[in-house]
Amino acid sequence: MKENKVPYKIYLDESEMPEKWYNVRSDMTIKPPPLIHPGTRQPMTAAELEGVFCAELVRQELDDNTAYFAIPEEILSFYKMYRPSPLVRAYCLEEKLDTPAKIYYKFEGNNTSGSHKLNSAIAQAYYAKKQGLVGLTTETGAGQWGTALSMACSYLGIDLEVFMVKGSYEQKPYRREVMRTFGAKVTPSPSDQTGIGQKMRAEFPNTSGSLGCAISEAVEKAVTTEGYRYVLGSVLNQVLLHQSIIGLETKAALDKFDIRPDIIIGCAGGGSNLGGLIAPFMGEKLRGEGDYRIIAVEPASCPSLTRGKFAYDFCDTGMICPLAKMYTLGSAFIPSPNHAGGLRYHGMSTTLSQLYDDGHMEAVAITQNEVFTAAVEFARVEGLIPAPESSHAIKVAIDEAKKCKETGEAKTILFGLSGTGYFDLGAYQQYHDETLSDYIPSDEDLAKGFANIP
Repeated sequence: MKENKVPYKIYLDESEMPEKWYNVRSDMTIKPPPLIHPGTRQPMTAAELEGVFCAELVRQELDDNTAYFAIPEEILSFYKMYRPSPLVRAYCLEEKLDTPAKIYYKFEGNNTSGSHKLNSAIAQAYYAKKQGLVGLTTETGAGQWGTALSMACSYLGIDLEVFMVKGSYEQKPYRREVMRTFGAKVTPSPSDQTGIGQKMRAEFPNTSGSLGCAISEAVEKAVTTEGYRYVLGSVLNQVLLHQSIIGLETKAALDKFDIRPDIIIGCAGGGSNLGGLIAPFMGEKLRGEGDYRIIAVEPASCPSLTRGKFAYDFCDTGMICPLAKMYTLGSAFIPSPNHAGGLRYHGMSTTLSQLYDDGHMEAVAITQNEVFTAAVEFARVEGLIPAPESSHAIKVAIDEAKKCKETGEAKTILFGLSGTGYFDLGAYQQYHDETLSDYIPSDEDLAKGFANIP
């Protein structure tokens, strides 16, 4: 074993768990531009947003200046069932790669939902319950968010209706059944239960669906059902706020051993996992207290940061949600049904989009087969099957560790392992059978999506 005082797993005590969420926008010189009303094309007011979202979540969404929000005691108590989560030193992977790099990963899959999504799900369900609502609607891609929210709603005794992207609904039946086990109603999207779903089915009868379409259906259902509101598992400022618990715990664990990462890597779809992991480190970078190289990794099949446009666009395919200024492929863009279902949103968080546009972080896009090659390599030495989404970060972490071997630099690499892949074994089977395809949209494909950007 390597001589090092750092253990394989660094755990915080319950008493060391953060009691406040950190709002990275408070340290941003250029704030994320406001959400725009789809009808008036004016900035959305709190009153307008409260017709769709819970009141307290609207307050968090619009607050660009408050640095810390106290986590309610009820949410902290729920967190303690599975948090603090471990920060793992990947000694076995380091040895396999024969690299001088030190590799750490924050593991967020140690709960029944299998991912980081539960951190925001319980918060959003809590505020809905406190407001006196009877139910929520949402969308889900790969199913991690729907699974997490079904757990939270079951725990708090409120109803949940999930519109699951059709491609994932068919690929991932076990996640669907976990949701149903926790009492959620799960509907493949596009469906015949909403006007928007019916329109999409008529125009694209063989479509595998998209997160943008599922969002439209969930919003339509929420605003037409008494006592319901809509909640979202990524993209929004409020979600990144709740997910900052990941980065705050990570930094506290590293600080115990006086460790400072050189490179921080996270998979990026809508931005919740990446935004949560990097939050306190980005805060230090913005305040001039530290310098980190931060890398967002997205699928080549849905490359919003690396090939998208930074523009105001609809957050949903049905064009009923607010417009957000973000890196986008266009709300009409329907990605291929790749197995990283959680990374198939056409846009990126407004907060992360602004940070990327300002040059505070990098982005790379990689293909499915590269992702699964890295996932299998990681699994065989670290003994954990990672989610396809998380494996994007693993791929780039391995690449950076190999560069360290070439240069002899002993850099410290941190990445987010946002969830487990035990519900994704069908995708692993396709990889092993060599039937997994790599789809990269052409410029012509992207142009179709860009054409609908207002």
